[in-house]
Amino acid sequence: MNMHQLSNRIGRRRAIRALSALAIAATTAVTIGAAPSLLEPQDPTFRERVDFVNVGVTVAGKKNKTLVTDLAAGDFAVYEDGKPQQISVFAPGAERTQELHVGVLLDVSGSQEFDLGFTQTAVTKFLASMPDAVDMTFIDFASRVRGGRYTQDEFPFLVQRVRALRAGGETALYDAIGLYLEVAREQRGRKVMVLYTDGADTSSRLTIDKVMKMLKESDVTVYAIGSFGGQSISQYFPQRAQLSFMAEATGGLAFFPISVKELDKIYEQVLGEVRAQYTLGYLSSNEQFNGKWRKIDIKIIREDAKSLKVRARKGYYARSNQ
Repeated sequence: MNMHQLSNRIGRRRAIRALSALAIAATTAVTIGAAPSLLEPQDPTFRERVDFVNVGVTVAGKKNKTLVTDLAAGDFAVYEDGKPQQISVFAPGAERTQELHVGVLLDVSGSQEFDLGFTQTAVTKFLASMPDAVDMTFIDFASRVRGGRYTQDEFPFLVQRVRALRAGGETALYDAIGLYLEVAREQRGRKVMVLYTDGADTSSRLTIDKVMKMLKESDVTVYAIGSFGGQSISQYFPQRAQLSFMAEATGGLAFFPISVKELDKIYEQVLGEVRAQYTLGYLSSNEQFNGKWRKIDIKIIREDAKSLKVRARKGYYARSNQ
């Protein structure tokens, strides 16, 4: 396995072992002193202590055109399964009170042959616009899934990695998402996943049902970009619905450009979303750790609330004592 290769085996332990081995390989190959720490498991937050709930919240005007960034904690009300919760942590996106972890997933399957150069440039620009991210996890996927995590100091190696990509093979979309979610599970702070694909999954071991469950268990916000212009109508609408569902479930957004030439603008929109996202935290009043789904409902309680749209994850799975 070279510096940034790993198999598409997805189980939690296998993913962490593979990424840890990848970090060691990076140290040997290019003498990256900090590499071993990049992929070591950190103290889990959401999955292991889900009685304390962190939620990323975006507030927009009509049709998501204007992002609202001047709200205070008192402008929000949080309900869990219909019961009001006390907000104990609040931070606007502009306040860097939490570490930001960014994950970028890029489709490099055979259908990307003619557009890969443009997508490489667009994703590099996007990653360069995130200097406040603690680290950046980059995963490319075709028939195989390959990933690595980079600090800001290692950004030149990330750029080199992106530029060296070649298109070919099938599309293991679900496996790529699964791998990223396993890695993100061990991170603290805000987590944002940005996915680009131009087609449906064709070769993953994971199923869409498994991936959706993993997304709901996580505290990752998903921004999905689906460039399906070359697909037939029968393929386009199911693929669009799937990406929309993934993004909506996590409080993110899905984008569907007609051409890859729109990617720069879309990545700028995603950047704006990340900068405008609030973080709300609360201790759940439900003390029953039964592993069941708990619905979260976040409302704006100021006068112009009716003109505002709230986007946040729909809920989470409670901790289980079993």
